[in-house]
Amino acid sequence: MVKEVERIIRGIKSVKIQGATNIAKAAVKIYSISPSNSTIKKLVEARPTEPMLQNVIETMKKGAGKNEILMHFSEAQEKINKNVLKVIKNNSVVFTHCHSTNVVKSLINAKRKGRKFEVYNTETRPLFQGRKTAQELSKAGIKVTMFVDSAIEIALEKKQDAKKVSIVFLGADAILKNSDVVNKVGSGLISVIAKKNKLPLYIIADSWKFSKNSVALEQRGYNEVWNDKIAKNIIIKNPAFEKVPAKNIKAIISELGILSPKEFVRKTKKRF
Repeated sequence: MVKEVERIIRGIKSVKIQGATNIAKAAVKIYSISPSNSTIKKLVEARPTEPMLQNVIETMKKGAGKNEILMHFSEAQEKINKNVLKVIKNNSVVFTHCHSTNVVKSLINAKRKGRKFEVYNTETRPLFQGRKTAQELSKAGIKVTMFVDSAIEIALEKKQDAKKVSIVFLGADAILKNSDVVNKVGSGLISVIAKKNKLPLYIIADSWKFSKNSVALEQRGYNEVWNDKIAKNIIIKNPAFEKVPAKNIKAIISELGILSPKEFVRKTKKRF
């Protein structure tokens, strides 16, 4: 059992287990096996930018069972799916970034419900999480056009050889009490370009991603960017996350509804 716990924690830390919901589910499994302060410390240290993980642990410490937690994820996703259907129209081009379970599942549901749309997304270097998004959407029969990260502005602007993006969906690693959102690096830039082009940007997220505490923006190892020997005087910066200002967000779509960032925080902070 100890080996299983260590294996899962390594998977979280190395991003083999990715996406806030998947990380939280892994935390449920680990805490069920080993409900100790030592386990909690290791989990938090593995992904300090994941308040959903911490909210799950706190909920279980208060007596919630494994099945109750997993049921929340399932029911929340169903409600998110229904709310996303209200904003995604036929013949839309949806832009997304990185990999978000909430975003991917809501898009697959929209496809199954008969919505006709396609997706533009980014490869999301250095770990290429965008490829996972593209593969999952493609498997569901959704057309995906992938852009290199440095072509974000090209993807979001109308060009002769590409359709214009209609709407932007981003996931969230954390939603802060000042209504800003923490998500994969690149998300802040996307929000600025989307606003400049008058494109509505929606955050698609489970309300358990809310954090009443400050969230550290993780800096990951240089070897993800440059895995060879580095010449003298070269420094590699590898920020994994950044903030999306609330002023650039049209609404947060969660199981609570389609709410402005401030409304979302007002409704959620009473629960945590």
